[in-house]
Amino acid sequence: MSGGDTTQSGYGQGRARYALGALFVVLMFSLVDRNILSILLVDIQEEFGATDREMGFLTGTAFAVSNALAGIPLARLADRATRRNIVAGGLAFWSALTAGQGFASSFAILAAARVGVGIGEASTGPAAHSMISDLFRPQWRATAISIYTMGGHFGVLIGLVAAGWISEELGWRMTLVVVGLPGLLVAALVAGTLREPPRGQVDQVADEPQPPLLEVVRYLWSRPTFRHLVAAAPLLVAAFYCVNIWGPAFLIRVHDLSKAEVGMRLGPVVGIGGAIGTLLGGYLSDRLGARDPRDRLRVPAYASLGMIPFLVGFLSVEDVDLAVLLLFPMMVLAGFFIGPIYSVALGIARLRMRAMSSALVHLLTSIVGAGLAPQLVGISNDLLSERFGDEAVRVSLYLLCFTSAWGATHALLAARSLPQDLEEATR
Repeated sequence: MSGGDTTQSGYGQGRARYALGALFVVLMFSLVDRNILSILLVDIQEEFGATDREMGFLTGTAFAVSNALAGIPLARLADRATRRNIVAGGLAFWSALTAGQGFASSFAILAAARVGVGIGEASTGPAAHSMISDLFRPQWRATAISIYTMGGHFGVLIGLVAAGWISEELGWRMTLVVVGLPGLLVAALVAGTLREPPRGQVDQVADEPQPPLLEVVRYLWSRPTFRHLVAAAPLLVAAFYCVNIWGPAFLIRVHDLSKAEVGMRLGPVVGIGGAIGTLLGGYLSDRLGARDPRDRLRVPAYASLGMIPFLVGFLSVEDVDLAVLLLFPMMVLAGFFIGPIYSVALGIARLRMRAMSSALVHLLTSIVGAGLAPQLVGISNDLLSERFGDEAVRVSLYLLCFTSAWGATHALLAARSLPQDLEEATR
């Protein structure tokens, strides 16, 4: 991948690739810390006597809502301040709190720490997306965002495998400590070695004053593409997050696997499958979008529809090996949306609106896709448990077929207005 000639601004190709690699690692740590509770869910639930509804709140809503709400002021800051410092400071903050969760003496304290982790991780996405938009040309932006996002999938893989193994040996509390502390070292490395890229350099757009917040929101909401984008993103991401959070419980309860077995089976499938899908979705979006901009959003829409049969297969078959095998293409297709959705959000925004545009998409994605959807699965599990027992989680996860089809519909509607909104942003 080439990011275009950036040497005129003093930020060369090598530094651009290093910056992308550093952001990749930061996101990897973010997803390790974000998803680790899914593999520890059963142990935490047993120690504190929590219900599935409460665990859905802990793993979904507590994190997602705080993450989404904190993303708005942090994105506003990223549109005017040094984005590198925001990323590094956030990493240090959430890593310390991840380790601190291992010392929680009650469910309430654990939930409070989880809220803090959500706030810290809100520093990453909008600031990183804004930096990437100043490192790589628009025709490669979805690919660059996809490469960055692959760090998250590797984080899921590492988190599931490491947490499954470490928790078997040391327990859930020490697992959180061991996983959280290395992030402090990475934060220091980012702060000391990553350079802030000049804004607008690859678009050859002159920098501009940051507009007032209401003007930013008014401009973005006036774009039809953006309105459908903020509807599509949370619905498209719901399946990915719900399988990440409740997939381990499904395999433990329905297929009677141990935590270590779940980590070894689910980690590579979710991590590698998601990474392949994310990279492939970004590449196809850029490649096909060069011919017709509408294809930038058609790609994730068709992928979301295509994953539904594999999701049904994963939940339906009784052979656990076949179930995990069917999950792999589902996770590949589930990862298609990330690069295209966020690159379009950046592309239809003006220069000093980019972090905010990303954050507003992320707001709905976190609250609905990563927060509300997993909690609704937990609530559904509790309501259905009397009738279905341990099979309740299987029945609840079937609802993700509906959210995926609904999200694909909004993505296709957003594609219709995309060419005009891209042109408007460069005037």
